[in-house]
Amino acid sequence: MQVIPAIDLDRGRSRVVFWPGASTGVGAPTDRPDRIAEQLVTAGARLIHLVDFDGARSGRPENLEAVGAIASRVAVPLQVAGGVDTADGIRLAFAAGATRVVASMALADDEAGLRDALEVAGAWLAVGLDPRPERLAAFPWHRGGPPTLAGVVGELADRGVSRFVLAHGGQSPDESVLTPLVARGDVDILVAGGVTDLAGIRRLRDAGIAGIILGEALLSGAIDFSAALEAAA
Repeated sequence: MQVIPAIDLDRGRSRVVFWPGASTGVGAPTDRPDRIAEQLVTAGARLIHLVDFDGARSGRPENLEAVGAIASRVAVPLQVAGGVDTADGIRLAFAAGATRVVASMALADDEAGLRDALEVAGAWLAVGLDPRPERLAAFPWHRGGPPTLAGVVGELADRGVSRFVLAHGGQSPDESVLTPLVARGDVDILVAGGVTDLAGIRRLRDAGIAGIILGEALLSGAIDFSAALEAAA
């Protein structure tokens, strides 16, 4: 299972200060995304997940300069979420240096938008879903009623989406929900949020999850990156 560090971008800076040597007083803290990414890649990261908070609010990429700065310093794929729900937004992210994008759940209800996004991004398009029942129910679906998580994944997979990012917020991922999705065999499931220790990483690894995205837990030092890599192996 892949361990994917996440950096939240807010007005060009990381929302979480990274200081891997905080417990020993070694090194210096930084909120520069390019420096954080460089350190994480040196430590073994093979993919960096970037959340454009400003872009998520405006509906278009807003931290393109930060994405470009990261792309100029690391030679690993960059996966951008936030502001990339349209073909034009995806093009802007790719032009800045992104190699993958994660669109929001809104694309599940936008057939034309999904088709355009797939034309631009192809297999490098993922769709982010929130598997919590109340979140699926609360989304303003343009249909008779809220679908199930498995139903949404099935619909989007049939339309060409092969990668999904499941966001859990502060709730622990439910393996009973994830296992049927993994069992499909035709999609990659990435889990974001909800994991706070190495045992949680091992559980997802054993469930067949393709990757786990770790943000604040990793940058704050709550989970050691090298230990997380070992737990995921």
